[in-house]
Amino acid sequence: MISPLLRRLLLAGICGTASVSLAHAQADPIKFGKIDELDLTAQNFAADSAASAVVLCDFGRSRFEYNDGQFRVVFERVTRIKILKKSGYDEATVQVPLYHKATNEEKLTGLRGFTYNLVNGQVVKEKLNSDAIFREESTPNITIRKFTLPNVRVGSVIEYTYSVVSPFTFNFQDWTFQRDIPVRWSEYRAAIPEYFDYKMLMQGYEPLEVQERNEATTQYTISWSSKMEYGERTSGGSTVVTPRVTNHRWAMKAVPAMREEPYMTTTNDYISKIDFELAGIKWPDEPYKAVANSWEKIDTDLLNDEQFGSQLNKGGFLKEQLTPLLAQTTDPAGRVAAIHDLVRRSVKHNGNNGIYASSTVRRAYDQKTGSAADVNLLLVAALREAGFQASPVLLSTRNHGRMETGVPLLSRFNYVLAHVALPEGKEMLLDATEELAPCGMLPHRCLNGVGRLVLPKAGASRWVELKTNDRLLSYRQISLTVDEKGGFSGKVHQEHAGYLALSQREKLRKLGEKKYVEELAASHEGWNIPAYTFKERDALHRPLTLEYEFASAGGDAPAGTIYLNPLRDFGTDKNPFLHEGRRFPVDFGTALDETVMVNITLPAGYELEETPKPMTMELPESGGRFTYAIQPGTGIIQIVSRMNLSRPVYSAEEYAYLREFFARMMAKQSERLVLKKKV
Repeated sequence: MISPLLRRLLLAGICGTASVSLAHAQADPIKFGKIDELDLTAQNFAADSAASAVVLCDFGRSRFEYNDGQFRVVFERVTRIKILKKSGYDEATVQVPLYHKATNEEKLTGLRGFTYNLVNGQVVKEKLNSDAIFREESTPNITIRKFTLPNVRVGSVIEYTYSVVSPFTFNFQDWTFQRDIPVRWSEYRAAIPEYFDYKMLMQGYEPLEVQERNEATTQYTISWSSKMEYGERTSGGSTVVTPRVTNHRWAMKAVPAMREEPYMTTTNDYISKIDFELAGIKWPDEPYKAVANSWEKIDTDLLNDEQFGSQLNKGGFLKEQLTPLLAQTTDPAGRVAAIHDLVRRSVKHNGNNGIYASSTVRRAYDQKTGSAADVNLLLVAALREAGFQASPVLLSTRNHGRMETGVPLLSRFNYVLAHVALPEGKEMLLDATEELAPCGMLPHRCLNGVGRLVLPKAGASRWVELKTNDRLLSYRQISLTVDEKGGFSGKVHQEHAGYLALSQREKLRKLGEKKYVEELAASHEGWNIPAYTFKERDALHRPLTLEYEFASAGGDAPAGTIYLNPLRDFGTDKNPFLHEGRRFPVDFGTALDETVMVNITLPAGYELEETPKPMTMELPESGGRFTYAIQPGTGIIQIVSRMNLSRPVYSAEEYAYLREFFARMMAKQSERLVLKKKV
């Protein structure tokens, strides 16, 4: 058993040095400075022919040291990369984030790097120069050390090595096995003494080639100087402690590049990696001490924060503006909409997110601009001033990553919304950052799982679903007249509703009506649009309507056979799901609904040669439906095509059905109509 004096030394950290003895040592998969010359030849390095580079080996390890009175985490890394294309040159610039707080900081040591090129059959080795190493301040607590390896060209092999020494045991180095380029071998080792308890969070879809764990012994030598204690001088000395250490080893082989896919949140949600969170500490002869945060503690800290909770009841300066709005209606939903409109019009979102007010909500109102937190905390304050039960909702946006509710980390959040309770148990989520979104419509970036509703009462905070009743909705009604030369003209009544209305209103505001219509015409070969009218531009709760006339010239002479493909111009233009397989969900964010109705007037003396077959197609579990119907008549044809996707998210297992659904729908919409002149 460790003596009380030694326990105090471990806890207080008087003075110390450490030496470590690890059992079951494994040979390192890479040795810095020793490359295989075959790696410099032009052989094929990756099954992915589109790869701009390939990681030949990425090897890291973390271990603990004890000296100068404290434990430190030492992380060492060696990385070697082959450059395959000019687009891979960016791999030669590396960033290393270093955390610092108060007088403590992580330090980068032992940085070295080389670029290898094959010149006239000889290996030329160039060293990383000190003038290619830079320092940048990323955030108040993060410094970036950046370096660029020299003379990189197609065919180069680059390698670098460095160590990070950290006094922050909570900031144990995570490891990412997968990148946006293929990885031949990626390995991480961690040696963790029994004093530290870490949660290890593995994610991704790639299998581990190696997963090993064994226990050994780590040896720490603790030394101390003589000192006066209770009127007596204690002698200096040293002792050796030999706690158990758990050695972990993980490795992946032939890891494919993580590619961006349509309708996904962020690659960070699906990339293969392992994260560490310090859950607790168990010192010798002491009870286990949990150090991981809890959501309840995070809630309390936020409510007590000057730039968060303190801002929620500072809407008194809006009383003069709120009084006439509240007098206009007694309907709670109507009042909420009026307050939302006031904040939306008063403070312009500057594009920044975050969860804390930049200064105060009053200052944001006075300056008429602010971050998403400024805007939506002001909205909460205004709703409270009007007598509503309103509270903030913290969330992670789609490009920031999914929310892990089982891991209480404030850093998981990067955005805040407003929540308001209404009569009869109803509730609304609100955001006032989008100038062209109606009350109740959340920005698409916020449709990402769940958010944390932070309520004033201790222990009452809860998770709420970030879902919406708004869809991405498109409706087109086309009247088309065909002439005997194959030309056509017509009128279109087009409505965009829900999230499509929001995106099209934004585009219209950016381009203006004339340029908007010019782009519309340019997207259809041979079209011109001589007349158009926009309706409901400012009625944000209604569909954005565009009515226009269009025409396209035919040939020089009458044609005996005319080929038409009307849905080519008005249906889905391409299948977004090109790859045969997909390992992660398809996340549209919202349900979709697209309807196209075409009425075609045929030229005199022509008829439809063959009527295409109707079609009805459904996804499993009522996930979606496509219908196609055609009704020929005397001198006219009517086509109705409708596609509905009833769910915002489809699992990876449903991907094959979804891909086939789109392929068959587009094949049907691509079928040509053949008009023949009657004999």
